[in-house]
Amino acid sequence: MSNLFFAAALLPQGWADNVAVALDGRGRIASITANAACPPDAERFDGAVVAGIANLHSHAHQRAIAGLGEMSGEGTDSFWSWRDVMYRALDRMDPEDFEAVAAQLYVETLKAGFTAVAEFHYLHHDRDGSPFADPAEMSHRTVAAARAVGLPITLLPVLYAASGFGGTAPTHGQRRFIHDGDAFVRLTGALHRAYGRDDDVRLGIAPHSLRAVPERLLADMVAAHPAGPIHIHIAEQRKEVEDSLAHSGRRPVEWLLERAPVDARWCLIHATHMTEAETRGVAQSGAVAGLCPTTEANLGDGFFPADSYMAQGGRWGIGSDSHISVSPVEDLRWLEYGARLTSGRRTVLAGGPRRATARRLVEDAQAGGAQATGFDAGRIAVGQRADLVVLDTDHPLLAARRSDAWLDSWIFAGNAGLVRDVIVGGRVVVRDRRHPREDDIAERFKNTLGRLLG
Repeated sequence: MSNLFFAAALLPQGWADNVAVALDGRGRIASITANAACPPDAERFDGAVVAGIANLHSHAHQRAIAGLGEMSGEGTDSFWSWRDVMYRALDRMDPEDFEAVAAQLYVETLKAGFTAVAEFHYLHHDRDGSPFADPAEMSHRTVAAARAVGLPITLLPVLYAASGFGGTAPTHGQRRFIHDGDAFVRLTGALHRAYGRDDDVRLGIAPHSLRAVPERLLADMVAAHPAGPIHIHIAEQRKEVEDSLAHSGRRPVEWLLERAPVDARWCLIHATHMTEAETRGVAQSGAVAGLCPTTEANLGDGFFPADSYMAQGGRWGIGSDSHISVSPVEDLRWLEYGARLTSGRRTVLAGGPRRATARRLVEDAQAGGAQATGFDAGRIAVGQRADLVVLDTDHPLLAARRSDAWLDSWIFAGNAGLVRDVIVGGRVVVRDRRHPREDDIAERFKNTLGRLLG
């Protein structure tokens, strides 16, 4: 057992001072004592500590092209034109390249204050579309990158079988993603044998979308995987909604709620374009809405109906998706700002009068992220993983603040890095804003991009 001591900590019952936390041998919280003296063997942290937030939607390979899709094309640009740029960038990425990119992303993820990642991983095959000698090669590289930096990972191998509704044949740009049902089950079986007992790895599945996974295949794969998270892209773009209506007479979320066993295992990524009935249905299902405001803004997708959804008790979390930004601050801020811009009001998502907006956002994102990733985390409580973030209360942006004002200023007062230390499973992985491997990982990343993009 080891001990940690925090000058201030946000516990489930509220803020407390002088908090001693004892850990068991697995990096979980064994006891919590507020208003305590610092134990002589404890490691002391003088900032304000909160439970970490899980990044519930990541495509690690897209970190390599962040910022490179901003040149306007010949016509109107959209998600679909950006997707072509992304596909072309994957043509030369081999396993070593991918691991280098993922490791850089995961260092950034930790330093930003995320303490777990759900990797929606669909870059499976070699550059010509053929399987590697080990079909799980790229999945192993994903886990290796996360382990190298100390980031817990929920690995979600993606099932991708078609380019459009009705089982349309995949395109050349999708050749590295494609599986049939049998091959996909073999892949997930191999991953369970490799990582099923790893405390820092969770395994689930990710049917890519209704357009990429025909109905029968979706049902078969859900039945074949009775445990673990299920993540799916849904209703991200208006065109997707229109295509779904043309194909089945149902909107994507409407179809999914009618035809699939959507419950607390599911995470519906984006769910941007929903009717009031769909919004209510998702909220009542117990599923998590996986929101990625900076990516959704970058791609011109639209704003999620957060006010209505949250008022109905809907569960949600945040992800950095395409990694145009890797920041819980920016995504939480833009979730609230989207609600303000569409409603003409302020503090829309605070949840009631005299409530701190950022605390509501942070606590909801902690809970939703923990549910969607499957880790026992998201609260500073006995039995939970010690996945914690220490805010620098000595920073000028947090001067003369206390308790909830720390959170409001962290989220809304600026863009300075206010995360000083990050603890994962009781281990300090970021100290004084630095990760111990960040320099060599960054150098490898730069060399990799030089080869891929030069």
